[in-house]
Amino acid sequence: MTPTALRLPSPLRLAGCALAATLALAACSKSAEPPANNTASQYAAVARGRVDIEGGLLTLSMPREGVLANVAVHEGDVVKQGQLLAALDTRPAQLAVDSAQAQLEQAQAQLKLLAVKQAAAKLRAQRLGAAATAGAGDGQSADDAREASNQLDAEQDADQAAADMAAQKLAEMKYELAQRSLRAPFDATVVHVTAQPGASVSPSDALFTLLPDKPRIVRAELNESFVGVVHPGMAAEVSDNDDTESGHWNAHVLRIGQVYGPSTLENDPQTRANARTVECVLAFDQPEQQLRIGQRVIVRFIAADKH
Repeated sequence: MTPTALRLPSPLRLAGCALAATLALAACSKSAEPPANNTASQYAAVARGRVDIEGGLLTLSMPREGVLANVAVHEGDVVKQGQLLAALDTRPAQLAVDSAQAQLEQAQAQLKLLAVKQAAAKLRAQRLGAAATAGAGDGQSADDAREASNQLDAEQDADQAAADMAAQKLAEMKYELAQRSLRAPFDATVVHVTAQPGASVSPSDALFTLLPDKPRIVRAELNESFVGVVHPGMAAEVSDNDDTESGHWNAHVLRIGQVYGPSTLENDPQTRANARTVECVLAFDQPEQQLRIGQRVIVRFIAADKH
C-alpha cells in the first residue's frame, strides 16, 4: 500500500460517513420503539384501593357478663338475622322471670277479687240509698254503704297500680333474660370466633367477628392531584393488585371524601408519609361476592370522553 492510500479522508468524506451513521441509528431506534397506543390516555386517574363493605366487619360481645353455657356457631358458618350465636347461663335470669310472672298473676287475681267486692258494695249502696230516700231505711246505713264502696274503688286503683308495676317488672326480667343470649343482627358469615363454653366473659370481650351479607365496595386512596378530575358517577376499572388478566371488574364512583389524610396503601414508607390522599368509594356494576375483604386492588378512573 502506497503512502498516498494511507492519508486521512477529506472533509467531504467525513461528512458523508457521519450522515450515513446518523441515518442508520435513527432507523434502528425507530424499529425498536413500541407502536404508539392511547391506553394510558383513556384513564383520568389511577389509585390504589382495597375491597371492603359499607360499615366494615362487625365485632360482637355479650351484652352481660357471665359464664358462657353455649356457643352455637363456628368460623365459616353462614348465619341468618336473629340466629343464636352464644348464650350465658340463663337459670338465674329465668328464675327472676318466673318470680315476676307470679307477682303479676297475684296482682291480677287481687284485682278480680276486688272487682267482685266492688260490684256487691255498689249494689248494696244503691239499695240502701233508695230505701233511705223512700223512708224505708236508715240514712246512716246508706252513707256507710256508699263509703265502703268508695273505699273499694280506691283499693282497686292501688291494686291496679301494683299490677302495672308487676307487669313492668316482668318485662324488665324478660329483657334481662334476652340479654343473656347473643344473636346475629343481620345475615352474615362468621369470620372469627374466640368464645368457648365455660369461659367467663364480659361486654368488653370481643367474641365474634361477622362479615355482613352486603355488596362489596372499593375504598381507593385518591391522590390530591387527582381530586379535581374524579367525580361521583364516574366509571372506573378495578383490577387485582398484580393486574392479572382474569381480575378485572367494572365499577363507578359513589362518593369522594372531604378530608385529606396520609396514604395507608402505598408500599414505599417515604411516599406513604408524604402523600396526601382522599378516600374515594366505588361500587361494582355487578355484585362481586368472590372478592375478599381487605384485598388490594388498582383502580383506573376512565376519562369522560373515553367512556
